[in-house]
Amino acid sequence: MEGDEAKHLRQVLRAEVGQRYELSDGERVFLAEIETFRKGEATFRVLEEIPQSPLLLDATLLAALIKLDRFEWIIEKATELGVSRIIPVIAERSDFGLEKAVPGKRERWNRIALESAKQSHRVGPPHIGDAVRFPAVLESEIGFRLMLDENETKPILAVLREEADKNQGDRVSLLVGPEGGWTDAERSHAQLAGFVPASLGPLVMRAETATVVALGVLNAVWLDRKSRISV
Repeated sequence: MEGDEAKHLRQVLRAEVGQRYELSDGERVFLAEIETFRKGEATFRVLEEIPQSPLLLDATLLAALIKLDRFEWIIEKATELGVSRIIPVIAERSDFGLEKAVPGKRERWNRIALESAKQSHRVGPPHIGDAVRFPAVLESEIGFRLMLDENETKPILAVLREEADKNQGDRVSLLVGPEGGWTDAERSHAQLAGFVPASLGPLVMRAETATVVALGVLNAVWLDRKSRISV
């Protein structure tokens, strides 16, 4: 281990030779023991591979761009909730010019996702894609398509239970709108592209709150589904 990671281990965590840690190469997790410290470097001895449970589902979060500090919060929490990919979406009501800031934020966003993945003991962080305009998102083939919509009345739980009962796999895409909500044209185009609208109830939530609630419901439904299948 080199660079900032080794420095953090030695100077912040005060790690010592002989201590054991879980290490990940992005695909697997290992139990390893610190053997030596050198300047800017830590050497480990791998003891064994630690079996990992697969993620409940292969979830893609299509999140409309909102104020950047709140979008970073979405990245952090969505990582903890197990999403595989996060795609920033440029919606009609996304704040003007936000997409221009995305390239300069990618390194910071990836770092946030990595730290969150460590905290939640994930094998690796989600992939964070480039900002994509709304029409292009609708053209992607990415499993069952769910769209949060404050104008919808059908509860998300009912929608997801119907989908889970169809047993059509574990790939789900969740489309979440900006602070101002979807335009009528976006709603229409999304539904024509196969996105199923769902409601989180009568209260109006911030985009980041709605994202966390919806991902929590997704995980709960798929966990219940898998437990029933395994019985």
